[in-house]
Formats: sequence, structure tokens, C-alpha cells
Amino acid sequence: MSPALLAGRRYRAAFALAALCCVAILVGGYATAGADASLARSDSAGEADNGTNDTVVPPRDNVTVVATDSTAFVTDVGDGPRKRAELVAFAPNGSVYYRDESHTRYWDVDPVAGTAATVEYVYADHLAPEDCSSGSACTRNGVERVNLTTGNVTRVYSRITPGKHSTRWHDADRIGEDRLLVADIDQDRAFVVNTTTEQLTWSWDAQTDFNTSSGGPYPEDWTHINDVEYVELDGRETVMVSVRNHDQVVFVDTETGLRESWTLGSDGDHDTLYEQHNPDFIPAERGGPAVLVADSENGRVVEYQRRNGSWERSWEWRDQRLTWVRDADRLPNGHTLITDSNGDRVLEVARNGSVVWSSTVGFPYESERLGTGDESAGGRSAAALGLPARTPSAENRSAVSETTTLLPKPLVNGVAYLLPAWVGPVEALAAVGLVVVLLVWAVVEWRRRSFEVHLRWPVQIRNR
Repeated sequence: MSPALLAGRRYRAAFALAALCCVAILVGGYATAGADASLARSDSAGEADNGTNDTVVPPRDNVTVVATDSTAFVTDVGDGPRKRAELVAFAPNGSVYYRDESHTRYWDVDPVAGTAATVEYVYADHLAPEDCSSGSACTRNGVERVNLTTGNVTRVYSRITPGKHSTRWHDADRIGEDRLLVADIDQDRAFVVNTTTEQLTWSWDAQTDFNTSSGGPYPEDWTHINDVEYVELDGRETVMVSVRNHDQVVFVDTETGLRESWTLGSDGDHDTLYEQHNPDFIPAERGGPAVLVADSENGRVVEYQRRNGSWERSWEWRDQRLTWVRDADRLPNGHTLITDSNGDRVLEVARNGSVVWSSTVGFPYESERLGTGDESAGGRSAAALGLPARTPSAENRSAVSETTTLLPKPLVNGVAYLLPAWVGPVEALAAVGLVVVLLVWAVVEWRRRSFEVHLRWPVQIRNR
């Protein structure tokens, strides 16, 4: 056998082996995760299961409710390919207590005060052009209330916004018997609506205090206001607003407007916050003022304590798997309930930083532990509890984790958002590796063929 032929066989074997390794990783990831990453499966959507199904998540001390953005690709008539979403509640014994997937997306979910198993949630339904007055696609954003035990659903409030993506509401908080505080992504504002008359009684427009050259693209997705919370500062009615695309949490006095000295973060200051979600305010009587934040693009949960008129970082938690966290609640027992969207899990972290409970749920957006109040209103600040920060040490970080840290965070999280739920960092790198191997292999084969033709051409001419 000639040296050239032997070398050709060797490089082909090397390329084939590399490609097979990548394929094996992808097949293994798919087989392990299954076609649907969500464990929230029950016999019928929109009905209470009352804890009769087999255990699908570890048991816990009360019902855990999870709203998911999506779980798996399916086909929806009139909407094209989309991801299915669900509102699911797990009973204390770990079985599916309630499940509903009648809406396109689920976002905020809050317990209803004075009830044991009733919640209000924000949903979004994509409507076909023929169902929209504009003649183009639109979205119905709404709030509904459901009794998780009986499955009875009550409509609370809804409005239609244009488009499908950057107009969907992500949060609404009840602040009275007939008053809702809404985070309005479509109009870049926060507003209070009377759900009986459907009249707006208060609003704050971000353009009052922010320049349109800041944040995201104006007007397509400028502020992406994704969370609101009613708080009291110095006895004054205040609304805390998460202005995601400006990397800020701001405080708006309902009478005088923005309280600039209380603003946490600034546009582009990614060391403080980077496109955060669901900040929770912890008042002075529980060890604050403090703000617990899902610092999404930074892949961590972080808490800031108010000291001497400014915000100081008082706690941070992350592990190797935490990628695009979008909710964190401090529970009354000092634990922290965390919702990791791209990690496809909901987990509970103890005071010492260890994970004491974790469940796999496809692309969750927010979770609530019933019996702890709205956003776990009984939780204390990290400073009051003396919680130690916990981050992976350099020697414990995997090669995959180190590789992804070198890439832009929005790129990593954006790709993870688009990929199927079973594709994690390892599978994503395997997919990229497979593409690279095949491309390089093709180039090498083409160059060798080109080289061989070049050598033979004079001989072919000479034979004529």
C-alpha cells in the first residue's frame, strides 16, 4: 500500500471517529432527556389531579406551582411551529396536583391571599391574523385565577397587543380587591387597572425618565419591563419596576415619579445586573431594604442590601448548571427557591448554599411555594440570615463551563433558548463539533481531489 493511500485512510478514520463521537453524545443526550424535558405529565389538561399520580418530583412540604414559557416543539394550527407551555402544580408528595396547557405561554403566578390552593397567573395567547383587528398577528395578554383543587378557572382581565414577541406581558400583581398592577412590555410602562371597570387608574411611562437611545431597540423592544411590585418606602406608595433592557431596577413613587437615588444598576453596567428578571423587595422589618434578583444573563442569583443610601452586593449564588435564571424567592425558612429557565429545572437552595430539592421542568419561567405568601413574602434578607455566597471554584468548573464563559452571554443564552430542551451545553458543543468536523473533512477531501486532478492532467493531455 502506498504511503499516500495509507495516509488517506488514516485521516478518514480520524474524521469518522470524531464525527461518531459527536453523534453519540447527541443521541445519548436525547435518549437520556427524552423527547419532552418536562416531567409535568398528567392524563388531562386543565384538570386537578389532586396528588393521585405517581411521584414525578421529590416531595416537599407544600404545593409548588410552576409557570413555564415552553417545553417542547409542537405544531399549533394558525400559529406555525411553537413551543408548548404549561402551568403545573406539584403536590407535597411529588405527584402532579394540577396541570394546564391551554395557553401559548405562562408567566407570573401568584397565590391568592386567604386561600389554600388558588393562584392567579399571567398568560399569553398568540392569535392568527384573521382573529386580529389589525389584520396581522397579535397576542391576547391576560390574567386568570384557578382553584388548583377543583380546577375551576375564572377570567380576571385581558387585553390584545400587536405582534407575538416583545408585546407580551410577563407580570401582574394584585394590589386590591379589584386592582391589578401590570408590567406592560408593549407600551414600555407600568399601570394599575380596575378589573371591574377595566379603566386605568395610574400609569408610569418609561419615556418620562429614560432616553430612547438607551436600552434595547426603540420602539421594537426598548425597555422590556418584565416585573412590577408594589412596595412602601418611607411610608410612600411605590412601584418597583424591572427595566430589563436597561439593566436596572427602579422605584417609582405613585405621586411624584422616579426616585432616582433608589435605582439599582445602570444601562450597560453588567457587573451589577445584566437583563434581570423578577426582583423581589425585602423590607426593613425582614432585614432589608434589600432586593433579591434573578440576574439572568450573568447566570446567577444575587442580592443587594441598602446601606448608607446606596446598594451593596450582599449575596450571590450559582452553580455550573445555572444558565438563564429568571426567578428567585427567599422562603420563610431561609432557603431560596430558584427557577432556571435554560437549565430546565426548579431548585431549592439551603442556607449553607447546598441544593436540597430539585425538579426537572421544561423551560420554567416562575415558581411559587404555596403557604409562603406572594413571592414568599415571609423571607428575610441574606444579610439578616448571614447567608454565605456560593459560586463554583476554579478547580470544580468543567471544561464545558469554562468554554461557554469565553462566549458572549446573550449568544450562549439565545442559542440555548432556541435549541430543544434536551440540548444542554455538552450536546450544543457536540453539535458544533460535528458541523466543524464535517466541514473540515469536506474541505480536505476537495483539496486532495483537486491535487490529484492537477497531477494527472498533463498525463491525460500527453495520451491524446
